[in-house]
Amino acid sequence: MSDESRPSPAQAGTTTRTAAVIPAAGRGVRLGPGAPKALRALGGTPMLIHAVRAMAASRAVSLVVVVAPPEEAAEVKSLLESHALPERTDFLVVPGGDSRQESVRLGLDALPPEYGIVLVHDAARPLVPVDTVDTVIEAVREGAPAVVPALPLADTVKEVEPAGAEGGPEPVVATPARSRLRAVQTPQGFDRDTLVRAHETVTGEVTDDAGMVEQLGLTVVVVPGHEEAFKVTRPLDLVLAEAVLARRRLNDGF
Repeated sequence: MSDESRPSPAQAGTTTRTAAVIPAAGRGVRLGPGAPKALRALGGTPMLIHAVRAMAASRAVSLVVVVAPPEEAAEVKSLLESHALPERTDFLVVPGGDSRQESVRLGLDALPPEYGIVLVHDAARPLVPVDTVDTVIEAVREGAPAVVPALPLADTVKEVEPAGAEGGPEPVVATPARSRLRAVQTPQGFDRDTLVRAHETVTGEVTDDAGMVEQLGLTVVVVPGHEEAFKVTRPLDLVLAEAVLARRRLNDGF
């Protein structure tokens, strides 16, 4: 079998090392003025630290790469060093780019060659449970080139003709069948070679890395997500995240 036709370790289903890339270079303007969103406090600890701990909670993850705002990379590195993180996991901080896509690519470039499975996780999803992380990794190990955790939608969704900058009523174009729709979360998991090829091939605006893999013509599979893996984008989300964290601390007894 030639090198070109031989499946990668992840595609072949064999055990391979797993790394997580956390793009955290965004400003998070919808949360209001202040520190970058990833550095906002949640329960007295920056959201980024919660997100890093969520990835490192999986025993399968042996490296977490944080892609930080270039002007704050040193601060983020000091932040990681000042918080208790699992000793079994290595941590690396690299400066980010002008877009999320560029930041993920820079995180990929920093990975040592022995990492064949890559998770891409939003720093703004600080409370994703470890079971969700492990489920994504296992699906990649079983041969899926790309995996996303997702939840069924509770609301009916309408496709509209956007009103544009002027605002105003928007005519409904269609009502998609809700049973076929899912709200996608992170971490998204990938065979590393597949994700690298997607970043080398796909251009233009993309909202997630799995969408880039779709554009390669490959199948992206969905595994169950979790209601606590929501994205902290608005002030109300931060209130909800504080409540979830308080409940966890009460249940865990610390």
